[in-house]
Amino acid sequence: MTKQGSPRHAVYAGSFDPITLGHCDIIERGAALFDKLTVGVGINPDKRPLFESEERVELISQVLKKLSNVEVKCFTGLTVSFVHDCDASVMLRGIRTLTDIESEFTMSLANHTLAPDIETVFLMSGESFTHISSSLIKQIALLGGAENADRLANFVPEPVIKPLMAKFANR
Repeated sequence: MTKQGSPRHAVYAGSFDPITLGHCDIIERGAALFDKLTVGVGINPDKRPLFESEERVELISQVLKKLSNVEVKCFTGLTVSFVHDCDASVMLRGIRTLTDIESEFTMSLANHTLAPDIETVFLMSGESFTHISSSLIKQIALLGGAENADRLANFVPEPVIKPLMAKFANR
């Protein structure tokens, strides 16, 4: 059963472990396109995230506090179910590379089969963010040591740097 949500309300879902400047780029641009944007922090019980879901919500909320039409929520289960729960009808996705296009296309077809009332809107990542990934950021924080904390400012918002470095301080 499908449920019609607001076409002016989009959901941007991901793990955001941690949130990156690339994520922020998509969120800021999405917030300008839609009346309301919900950032959905997905909780996958099969994965061991670096940051707990509550920490991710807090960091994201802190980073995005200037965007009055953006809210941050956690969810489990299918993203299309979360979109329905938010009373939205648009799923916002960011694309960095050709590899992303292939996987996102496959996922959007599956989502359309599960929830034909939800449209997927893709935004191409800004050129300066195409190389950024959460796994790359974790590797820099782990291997770079404290001297690389300043370099992380090229990849993550400032409020994320200190908590990120703290996760790797005793490794």
